Amino acid sequence: MSSLVFRSLYDWTMRQARRPNAPRALAVVSFLESSVFPIPPDVMLLPMCLAAPHRSFQYAFICTVASVLGGMLGYAIGFFLIETLGQWIIRIYGLADAWAAFESAYGEYGLWIILIKGLTPIPYKLVTIASGAAHFSLAVFIIASVVTRGVRFFLLAGLLWKFGPPIQVFIERRLTLLGWIFLIALVGGFIVIRYLI
Repeated sequence: MSSLVFRSLYDWTMRQARRPNAPRALAVVSFLESSVFPIPPDVMLLPMCLAAPHRSFQYAFICTVASVLGGMLGYAIGFFLIETLGQWIIRIYGLADAWAAFESAYGEYGLWIILIKGLTPIPYKLVTIASGAAHFSLAVFIIASVVTRGVRFFLLAGLLWKFGPPIQVFIERRLTLLGWIFLIALVGGFIVIRYLI
């Protein structure tokens, strides 16, 4: 049953990746993921790069710019609205218990948290909101976000541009396994924040 679900989702995503409005949708998802949306833009970036490898770096650029702009929205939420909207977002993702420890660590390791967590499945929205709440330097936050998000998206796009067809064959042969790995990584990012940080 799960293989049928993953195959249907994969086929649907590949069809969407070829649509003319796909870059716009990629920008919206990348923007929202940095402040409120739970699904990372990689879910769209990967099939779009496979569907049009010659546009891989263009898509990575869209992801990076939109993600950094969305991160600035997350920063503003933390800076101006931490007691209202910020706390609501933190509670929705079940991260209220981890927030105090994360905020405390942020005061000491802010730059490293942005750089490291921007590359991982750990929810980036928590980093952006914490940056604003801690009144971390906006200029440093933006530069660090450009670096960490750019490395993540351009690395993925570069691999797909260089090795697209073999990667697509690999994905299609192991779709169920990779689908489960993605879900575990997505849920695992929230679990790590909630219980280990």
